Amino acid sequence: MSEYDNIAQRYIDTWNEQDAGKRRALIDELYTADVAFTDPLVELTGTDAIDAMVAGAQQQFAGLNFGLGPVDGHHDIARFTWTLGAPGSDPLVVGFDVITLVDGRISRVLGFLDKVPA
Repeated sequence: MSEYDNIAQRYIDTWNEQDAGKRRALIDELYTADVAFTDPLVELTGTDAIDAMVAGAQQQFAGLNFGLGPVDGHHDIARFTWTLGAPGSDPLVVGFDVITLVDGRISRVLGFLDKVPA
């Protein structure tokens, strides 16, 4: 598994971790303190905001899991596809994220939504 695959999988793991304390520990380990996150729905900064956003998504999409698609990276940049859905079913949401790394931690996330519910 490449460094980029590892980081992308850890990113997905934070979205799936239901225990608030464990999730926060994963977030603090994976992201820089001043991480910037931008997607079509939100623009935020910092690990507190990331944690709150992930907790909100887990409440909104209870019972659904995030999955990781293909990962590609070079230098300090990676891109990957992710899915959100019930295990064994077609994904409800498909997204594409680009991350920037600083010293092996995510400092910026640029997210795109390719498929969303109507």
